[in-house]
Amino acid sequence: MRTARLLRLTVLALLLLSAVWGVAFWSSGRQALAVLGAFSILLVHVPALMLETLLFSWINRGHPEVPPASLWQRLQALVAEALLMPLVFYGRQAFRHDAVPDMLRGPAGTQQRGVVLVHGFHCNRAFWNPWMRRLKARGIPFVAVDLDPPFDSIDRYALPIEAAVATLERSTGLAPVLVAHSMGGLAARAWLRAMDGDGRVQRVITIGTPHRGTWLTRLSLTRGPRQMAIDSEWLQALRRDESPARYAAFTCFWSHCDNVVFPASTAMLPGADNRHVDGAAHVQMICREAVFDEMLRWLDAPARREDRCA
Repeated sequence: MRTARLLRLTVLALLLLSAVWGVAFWSSGRQALAVLGAFSILLVHVPALMLETLLFSWINRGHPEVPPASLWQRLQALVAEALLMPLVFYGRQAFRHDAVPDMLRGPAGTQQRGVVLVHGFHCNRAFWNPWMRRLKARGIPFVAVDLDPPFDSIDRYALPIEAAVATLERSTGLAPVLVAHSMGGLAARAWLRAMDGDGRVQRVITIGTPHRGTWLTRLSLTRGPRQMAIDSEWLQALRRDESPARYAAFTCFWSHCDNVVFPASTAMLPGADNRHVDGAAHVQMICREAVFDEMLRWLDAPARREDRCA
């Protein structure tokens, strides 16, 4: 809930600042400046997205394994992300945190594998509200975790993931599929390391996760983002504790238009099923049907003897 409160405060601050600006300039007879300034404050995320687009376009050029994104693809991704961010951060996550409760069992008389949903940095479980509604309509059990506090060490997030996995193990009798966006994928790897969880999940699906770090966090002053810097000490230690066999259980979605994780190749893992999401921005990737369909594919996979939990 801490992230939801922070986002609500952000929304209220932006609205208040926009209103003060608008009233001050309107009352002084400068109506055009009043309207332009008020809307600019509410759309403050757009210049940041434009800067991120310029950065990933420049940095990805030095990585031949990343297919170049056309100008049209970058513009489309920018517009899509600019429209999504207020909806996701200032609407859904700020005010709809508990709109879709967890569902622990499928339809009566069935044994259905469940899903653990793990959000990314400075987000909360409401990030997954559209997915949770779709899962509920299909009768698929799910637990969406909250990773709090938002600026802490990523290692701390292994505990809420453990609680979610254990809950679905008990309620369904099957190892769940673990789906993680952005930093959530690193939290999933931290959980696998801390809890020796390889045999307890059917599949790990990451979406725009900075598996090898991202250029964007190099100037961060808080602990969690610093751990996501390219080749940070934390990432190097994590890799040393992992085996190639672990990566074979991952599907990693990445995009050459990711405005947060770049160079884009850092979202891949060696030996994983690395899938390119063409022309999609960072948050926009969860809106692509190919990503949702990959999760469904693993949910429909036949249960193995070792998947069943006592």
